[in-house]
Amino acid sequence: MGDTTMLPIELRIDRAQRLLRMIEQDEPLLAARVAPLSVERQQSAKSYAQELAMLTRAEINRLLEEKSFAEVAEPHAAD
Repeated sequence: MGDTTMLPIELRIDRAQRLLRMIEQDEPLLAARVAPLSVERQQSAKSYAQELAMLTRAEINRLLEEKSFAEVAEPHAAD
């Protein structure tokens, strides 16, 4: 994926959310693509997609927590 630490947090969240949507929307198509494969390979592909979705959800949650922490820790100008 490359080094994304320098990207703004909002962009990193957006990218992760787009990836998750793509994975979720691809589920029916994935089933059709792997149908000709052996049952074992079908399960492997579907399991990988589920694991990737789970990891992506965890990353989104982590990024949202990081963003909220950064907003709380952000210094504010005195009035």
